[in-house]
Amino acid sequence: MSTTDPIADMLTRMRNASSAGKQTVSMPSSKKLVEIARIMQEEGYIQGFEVVAAQPVSTLEITLKYGDKKAKTIRGIKRISKPGLRIYAGKDELPRVLGGLGTAIISTSHGVMTDRDARKLGVGGEVIAYIW
Repeated sequence: MSTTDPIADMLTRMRNASSAGKQTVSMPSSKKLVEIARIMQEEGYIQGFEVVAAQPVSTLEITLKYGDKKAKTIRGIKRISKPGLRIYAGKDELPRVLGGLGTAIISTSHGVMTDRDARKLGVGGEVIAYIW
């Protein structure tokens, strides 16, 4: 079954698995989803990810991260730019999530990156999601 918005599907699966206390969550893989998972791992929100090659669609397996006593490292995830309404931000208008405590994931001409990296490079782009 194909989804209209695979990024929102990914974020919803992660949100649901995290609230249920699951260790791993799997979903159909794509290049953009792998890049988003890479950013989440670099920022410390997830423990790791792996692309499992299979026919006809490869699967993205994400290992969620928890703190002491099953404390969630992902407090919230929000999809910003949707297929029906794309949200773009220029280099001077890049959002700060929770005053810099969270992370905004931006799709730029230089690839998918965090809002901090986009500010350093001086580029804007499509605001994909907020995570905190």
